[in-house]
Amino acid sequence: MIRIATYNVEWFDALFDDDGNLLLDDERSGRHGVTRAAQADAVARVFQAMDADAVMVIEAPDHGRKRKTVPALERFAETYGLRTSEAMIGFSNDTQQEIALLYDPAKMTPRHDPQASTNAPRFDQQLSLDVDVDAVGDPIVWSKPPLELSVKVGERTLRMIGVHAKSKAPHGARTREEVMRISIANRRKQLAQCIWLRRRVDDLLADGEDVIVLGDFNDGPGLDEYEKLFGRSGVEIVLGEDPVALFDPHAAKALTARFSMPTTARFWLSNEERYLQALLDYVMVSDRLRAGAKWTIWHPFDHPACFRNAEVREALLTASDHFPVSVDLPIEVKSAAD
Repeated sequence: MIRIATYNVEWFDALFDDDGNLLLDDERSGRHGVTRAAQADAVARVFQAMDADAVMVIEAPDHGRKRKTVPALERFAETYGLRTSEAMIGFSNDTQQEIALLYDPAKMTPRHDPQASTNAPRFDQQLSLDVDVDAVGDPIVWSKPPLELSVKVGERTLRMIGVHAKSKAPHGARTREEVMRISIANRRKQLAQCIWLRRRVDDLLADGEDVIVLGDFNDGPGLDEYEKLFGRSGVEIVLGEDPVALFDPHAAKALTARFSMPTTARFWLSNEERYLQALLDYVMVSDRLRAGAKWTIWHPFDHPACFRNAEVREALLTASDHFPVSVDLPIEVKSAAD
C-alpha cells in the first residue's frame, strides 16, 4: 500500500528565511493570528498524522534568485523528523507559491518529466485557445505551471501531475460590474487551464500510463453562479468522460449530492463574520488505479478520527485554510534502493 496526498499550506514560504532556515519564533506568520512557530509545528503535526509516502505541496516555499524551495522543504522535514525527507520542484513561478513534491525516497523515485504534444504544449509554455468566443486564439499561460512527474513505485511507474489552477476570485474589484467582469475573465482562464490539463491527461492515457492529477483547482461542481454561464466546472473538464475519465469520489459526490457535500477548505469571511467551506482540493486517478483505492479528507470536523484527536484537530485548523486529501493505493512497494 502507498499513500499519496495533496496539501495546500497557506503561505508556507513565510516560515523560512532566505537560506531556507525555519523561523520558529513568535513573529506573525502568513496566517492571521498565528505565529510562525505555531504554524510550523502545526504543519509538521499534520504531516505526521497523515504519514503519507508523498505529499504534493501546494503553496510550497518560494524558488528564485534568493530563495530555494527544495532546501527549505528538506530542512523542514529534517527539523521535524519526517520520513518524507526529499523534495522536488519543476518549473518555478513568480507568485511565491510553488508546487513541490515532498516524498519518502525509500518508497519511490520521482523524476521531473514535462512533456508536450500537438494539442498540449509543455506547462511552462503557451497554449492558444479561444476563450472569449471571438474566433481568435487567446494566449493561455500558467501562472503556476503544473509539476509533471514520472514516479517509480515498486515495479510500477506512475505519471503524477501537481496542480494549482487559476483562482476565480475577483481580486481588485470595487464595483458590482467589476466583480462580474473580473470573475468571468478569471473563470475563462481557469477553464482554459483545465482544458490544457485534460489534453495532457488524454495524451498520457493514450500512451497507456497510470495517471494521478492532484492539487488545488480553485473550482468544483456547483461552486459559483458563473458555472451555469459556461456549462461545467474546470474540475469536470479535467475528470473527463468514460471510458477515459479520471475518478475522485469527492468530486463524484459533489456532482450528484444536493446536501452534505465534502469540503477541503475553510475561509473566514470578515464582512459576514462567518466561515465559508468549499471543495477545492482533489486527488484524481485513472481507471487502473481506482480499484481498491481509499480516499481521505483530513478535515478537523468531518473526519471522525481527526475530530476525536484534539491535537490533530487543532493542528489542522492552525496550519492552513486548506485540509489535506490523501489516497491509499494498493501498490506493492519495495525499497527504492533495491
